[in-house]
Amino acid sequence: MRLIKYFLLGTIVSMYFFSFGFTFLPEQINTKLIFAVLGVCLAVFRSIQAGVVEINSKLIAAICFAVVFSAIGYFSMDYNYSSDSSYATYIISFSVWMFAGYFVIICLGTVHDKVDFVLLTYYLVAACVAQCFLALVIDNSPIVKTVVDRYIEQGQTFLNDIGRLYGVGASLDNAGVRFSIVLLMLSAVLINSWKVQKDTLMLLLFLSAFIVIITVGNIIARTTSAGAALALIYLFFGTGVWRFLMKKQLVKLYLFFVLILVIVAFLANYLYKTNDVFHDYMRFAFEGFFNWMEKGEWKTSSTDRLNSVMWIWPDANDYKTWLIGKATFDDWHAVGTDIGYCRFVFYNGLLGLFTFSLFFVYNAWACSQLLPGYALFFLFLLALGFVIWLKVATDLFLIYALFYNIGNRERSTR
Repeated sequence: MRLIKYFLLGTIVSMYFFSFGFTFLPEQINTKLIFAVLGVCLAVFRSIQAGVVEINSKLIAAICFAVVFSAIGYFSMDYNYSSDSSYATYIISFSVWMFAGYFVIICLGTVHDKVDFVLLTYYLVAACVAQCFLALVIDNSPIVKTVVDRYIEQGQTFLNDIGRLYGVGASLDNAGVRFSIVLLMLSAVLINSWKVQKDTLMLLLFLSAFIVIITVGNIIARTTSAGAALALIYLFFGTGVWRFLMKKQLVKLYLFFVLILVIVAFLANYLYKTNDVFHDYMRFAFEGFFNWMEKGEWKTSSTDRLNSVMWIWPDANDYKTWLIGKATFDDWHAVGTDIGYCRFVFYNGLLGLFTFSLFFVYNAWACSQLLPGYALFFLFLLALGFVIWLKVATDLFLIYALFYNIGNRERSTR
């Protein structure tokens, strides 16, 4: 029964983190929205039961940022006579993530006495590893692929047209961003949790998961590389190896990490030379590395395209667009770029970009206060958001929503 409970909780966490729709439901309905509705019902019920509505004071400021950002988007939309409400309704997206995250944390709390950063990391790591294996199975098993495509709606027609791997709700840059977040969380637990450091089996599992997510995550989306690089830098600085002063447990961590890397490298080299499918996987996932080894230049087709044609800005004299934007986001062809900074400027100008940036700076600070001991993690998470915007416009609030709910739960149980 305990294993069944853990499996169900892991499924719920995955359905939140890698949300998807169903082919037999309307297009607008996905697992994130379903959880948000359930979260609202739970919040109302528990508030009536307690006779009071509890909300963390730090969350109030985050709500204000979301409202202001939405207002800027709405003004841009109204001023430009646009019907694109992508970020004019951001407060709705914010609320959906918050209530869906509330539902997930409440579910975790029904089984576990304490819901904290480490427990959440356990489940998110399990969800990411499961998505990696699911993607490989779906790509190599026509039967499984047919079943998934029949019932799960995740834009698989486009994914199949361009020949990309996908799990259940995990595909392209959205998956890469989520893998990157979890790699940072994994590093944080490896550095901060003495229980993981002392438990040899848990340490080996975490380090193996780290390698699996980096490897298969890059096959699914090379955006995972950004998180992998930051996670390795985080490990380097967080463990104090650069000062040559480390605890005994951290020395064990590095020894096991090197051991697993050596084993994986030998296995990968063997499969690369003997298995055509694995060969193609590796050529795509680590295209930059192969170009560096073979041509002496680190580059990929996607980064070449980004650098050559994707940096598109408003005209230098178009002050109105620079300030408030054109409220254009959904129509990719109207902008012609995936780069986050460019797309945010075209939607609601530098005013909107600055407000959105401050919003995430505040989230990182607020959550570091709610979850003491992880200040360095939140600094790296903030950096990840700004790095990701160099490639794609995305929103990392889904993870902050979970942290806010953990912080609020800890406060309410004290």
